[in-house]
Amino acid sequence: MSWQFYVDSHLVGSKKVSKAAILGLQGGVWAASPGYSLSQQEQKDIVSSFTDLPKTQANGIRLAGQKFFTLKAEDRSIYLKRGTDGAVLVKTTQAVLVAEYIAPLQAGEATPEVEKLADYLISVGY
Repeated sequence: MSWQFYVDSHLVGSKKVSKAAILGLQGGVWAASPGYSLSQQEQKDIVSSFTDLPKTQANGIRLAGQKFFTLKAEDRSIYLKRGTDGAVLVKTTQAVLVAEYIAPLQAGEATPEVEKLADYLISVGY
């Protein structure tokens, strides 16, 4: 399975997501859009953000060096905002999808694309 295909075709390729990555729950970047670099600490914080939702809600999350504030944090999905831009994190069985959108893209455009891919990956055991 080519994880890069999912980033390139289903996330960034949708034209509703500006940059994206797929992180393994056990660690590591499975795929990322060109130039989108999440530090080791950011990767760890993203994965652990789903285990302490009140902390995630209070502190926000850093993505590629930029601080995002948490709008909503649930067991499966975390929605973030930074000025007019934002991000969606969705946990699947084995991974976390990380997708940023940059204005004029909006949450209402990006979120369904990320959630749809997450639904598919969960349906096939990932």
